[in-house]
Amino acid sequence: MAEQTAHAHAMPAPGTFCWNELATTNLEAAKKFYTELFGWKLKESQAAGMIYNEIVAAGREIGGMYQMGAECGDTSDAPSHWMSYIAVDDVDAKAKQVEELGGKVCVPPTDIPNVGRFCVINDPTGATLSLVKLQGE
Repeated sequence: MAEQTAHAHAMPAPGTFCWNELATTNLEAAKKFYTELFGWKLKESQAAGMIYNEIVAAGREIGGMYQMGAECGDTSDAPSHWMSYIAVDDVDAKAKQVEELGGKVCVPPTDIPNVGRFCVINDPTGATLSLVKLQGE
């Protein structure tokens, strides 16, 4: 999520899916597949020392994709995967509530410079997703 994403559009309503991100083992293959399949445009930038490609569809930023690597803490056998982000008012409060409701916090609440704050959780069934509060909200 590039910093302009948080300010380019109205802030997402709490509880709504607001970003989708692909962590891939082959960025070039993923870029070719998705741009040809859906007509997505990609805006490349540097984020946290890695190349990040924002996905633009219908003129708005909807997500991103990046090459998985050691800097992400990924192991070489981890498969490519999509991560969905849901907007929340307070990441820290929601992280506490996740545990109270039988879920698990996998990545604790963490700041993303110029973007906002996020955490990664598992629901009680093991499904993974991220919670995010974008700056400016």
